Amino acid sequence: MHSSSHLFNFADDTIVVGLISKNDESAYRDEVQRLTAWCKDNNLSLNMEKMKEIVVDFKRAQSNHSPLNINGSNMEIIKSTKFLCVHLAEDLT
Repeated sequence: MHSSSHLFNFADDTIVVGLISKNDESAYRDEVQRLTAWCKDNNLSLNMEKMKEIVVDFKRAQSNHSPLNINGSNMEIIKSTKFLCVHLAEDLT
C-alpha cells in the first residue's frame, strides 16, 4: 500500500482513501488497480453498481477529475455518501 493511500474494511464494505498532491493521482489509481487485481486473484467480484467515488478538493481552482475505470467501466463520481452510518460530503460538511 502506498503511504498516501489507506484501505478501510468493515464486513463487506471497503473504502480506499488516497491523498493526491500536485495533481498526481497515480498512487491512488495504482492502489485501486491493486485492490481490483487482488479481488480477481481471490475470486471476489466487484459490484460496479455499488462502487462510487467521492472527490474532496480544497484548491481554489478545482481540477477536473476523470473517473476511475475498472474492468472497462467508469466509476460514478458522487457528491456525498454514507459509510458505516457516517455521512461524507465532498466539502466535508
